[in-house]
Amino acid sequence: MSPDHKAALAKGREEGRIVRQYLEALESTKPRRGRKRTPDSIRKRLTTIETQLPEADPLTRLHLVEEKQRLQAELATVGNSVDLEALEKNFVKVARQYGERKGISYSAWRTVGVSANVLQQAKISRSSKS
Repeated sequence: MSPDHKAALAKGREEGRIVRQYLEALESTKPRRGRKRTPDSIRKRLTTIETQLPEADPLTRLHLVEEKQRLQAELATVGNSVDLEALEKNFVKVARQYGERKGISYSAWRTVGVSANVLQQAKISRSSKS
């Protein structure tokens, strides 16, 4: 494999990583329906689950264990802030080349939550088909 080919592969992997991180950050910061859970409300529910587990029938226990695992994962990520601004800045730098190389349209970017403003900054127009 030539050095140029290796460099192109590395560049593609780096662009893919930047795009993935930005899209994951968009997904994780997307507003959710309903009341927001606080760390205290999560801990309170975990305590309730712990008291219900010993007496639960097997099917209910399964559901409680699953809920407990989800709540523990949520509690572990509470307070972890994402620097969306920095991720967005990096995304803007690579999105156009990545999208052209992968054949990603403007509407596909919009469908997954990338704002029109960010696409404009990345110089991806509505007429971009690939």
